Amino acid sequence: MNRTRASAAVAVILTGALAVPVRAVRGDWPMFRGNSQLTGVADTELPAEPDVAWTFKREEAFSGTAAIVGAAVFAPCEDGKLYALKLADGAEFWSFDAGAPIQSSPTVDGGQVYFGDEDGVFHALHAETGKERWSFKTEGEIISSANVAGDRVIFGSYDGTLYCLDRADGKVTWKSQTDDRLHGSCVIAGDAVMIGGCDGVLHVFALADGASRGAVPLDSVTGSSAAVMDGRAYIGTYGDEVLAIDPAAGKVLWRFSDENHEFPFLASAAAQDGLVVIGGRDKRLHAFAAATGERRWTFRTRGRIDSSPVIVGDRVFFGCSDGNLYAVNRATGAQVWRFEAAEPMTASPAVGRERLVIGTLDGTLYCFGPKK
Repeated sequence: MNRTRASAAVAVILTGALAVPVRAVRGDWPMFRGNSQLTGVADTELPAEPDVAWTFKREEAFSGTAAIVGAAVFAPCEDGKLYALKLADGAEFWSFDAGAPIQSSPTVDGGQVYFGDEDGVFHALHAETGKERWSFKTEGEIISSANVAGDRVIFGSYDGTLYCLDRADGKVTWKSQTDDRLHGSCVIAGDAVMIGGCDGVLHVFALADGASRGAVPLDSVTGSSAAVMDGRAYIGTYGDEVLAIDPAAGKVLWRFSDENHEFPFLASAAAQDGLVVIGGRDKRLHAFAAATGERRWTFRTRGRIDSSPVIVGDRVFFGCSDGNLYAVNRATGAQVWRFEAAEPMTASPAVGRERLVIGTLDGTLYCFGPKK
């Protein structure tokens, strides 16, 4: 299953070089949802009125979420390329041609970049140069973004398998089979790995060997990734619900559904300080009390929300299919800022180093920062 492409050397276009090793530190955004618990919480600040610092344009969509580590932005594109760009001005360091569209968000750790593509190939690149270290072929499309723990990298595939590979050479450490496609990303909490699937189950596996530790029925397909806060997992479903789950006890703690607006939740939740925030295809951003599921506030948009929100201090940022990037007050849900991109956004914001990066379906990647 493991392979290294003979063509990898010509798949990389070098237009610059990262001068320092690319390793995540505080203030970076190294993976989908920002951290291994997938909480969607940034540990950097943004200006009160973010301004467009630069744009990067391609012919195909930026539907996956970027990573921000050190001086670089790593952006996946449906043109089949992963782009490493200079955070300061959007100049290209390098690009890697995977040969198939990329919706999986890259994970940057230990000087390597990990991501999957539509052909089911999982790639490990050298972060400084973009050269491929190794690749691994699954039997299905990879939308799931990778999570890392020690010397292991873990991700799901549309072949229904959760893979755990050795980060040094891409060899299988363990793999665990589910009954349907895995679209969302896995969350790592302590010594457990959790992932929801199209089989309508939140699976809990042992990080050490992939052994099953339980499966909590969701009563619906899910394409969302669970956020874990204080030992509880929060996840949305195609069954028009948001659920809070105690994975250790194997039970659902509360469910939210709105009988007046029955629409799926494809976005992943953000969770911090007792608050859970998630967007839905009901064109609303919802905030819940994490302990009880009581709805604290809602914010209405003009389009469905597949973009997962990011909490930045006292604000929540998210993209929308109505073509707007919004910021709302974390406590009240009142709008405090808006940028009109005029093109739909399904990607989630990446927030690191006092910058916000997000792409649109028309192929524009935006970077926001202090006013010029």
